[in-house]
Amino acid sequence: MSIKKFIESVKESLGLNEFEKAGKKKSVKNLLKKLHDREDEILKSLKKKIEKKEKKDLKEELDIISVQIKNGKKILEKLNS
Repeated sequence: MSIKKFIESVKESLGLNEFEKAGKKKSVKNLLKKLHDREDEILKSLKKKIEKKEKKDLKEELDIISVQIKNGKKILEKLNS
């Protein structure tokens, strides 16, 4: 996945309409931070008592975010090397 596609994908999934355009490395780091924050938020929500359907939706979103974090880390490694 290219850097530009990754950034657009994460912006879309997090609903970020106004995102600063900065250097690639800084942008990826900022997006990873937001992904980790969202991941923590979902994990806290999963600990609460919620309906099965809502829990299923949160788990799916968590899976998507986990994949995006993994891709972001790979991209960041490429940029650092």
